[in-house]
Amino acid sequence: MNQAVEMYYYHVWANQTLMNRLKELPREVYEQQVRSVFPTIAKGMAHIYLTDLSWFDIATGKSMTEAMSDSRALTEEVESQSLEQLECLYRQLAERFKAFLSEQDDLDKTMVIDNPYAGVRDTRLSELLLQIVNHGTYHRGNITAMLRQMGHASVMTEYALFWYQGEHAAQ
Repeated sequence: MNQAVEMYYYHVWANQTLMNRLKELPREVYEQQVRSVFPTIAKGMAHIYLTDLSWFDIATGKSMTEAMSDSRALTEEVESQSLEQLECLYRQLAERFKAFLSEQDDLDKTMVIDNPYAGVRDTRLSELLLQIVNHGTYHRGNITAMLRQMGHASVMTEYALFWYQGEHAAQ
């Protein structure tokens, strides 16, 4: 399996692992206000999802400007979803991504991204996948810190745990 694809599968697993942990906690924790990177865990989880959705749209042919605009238009709706509803959105997006990736012959093919903040860049699809994973890892760390601020333990989402649980082989 291509390493970038395996990393994407890790990202899906790590998001689900974190959501499973959040479902173990009192419901109010998900919406509890906290002084941190995000005002609530719900907004942090929504941000990861919306960014994944934007990158999916870019990978499948939308311009970055259009993908970001579409994502902004969905922000309020996605942020208002329950954890279970957001989990369903994540699952549906992961399935769309997996189907798209299974159709790709060359993950190193170049695509042109016109980032309205940084300019035009030739990017490989494999790089885009690694960006998705890196972004998610960064914000799962934020959410872990938020949970600790609220007095709750998080859950391990290390890549090595993904290996040892054999999750990569199941994809």
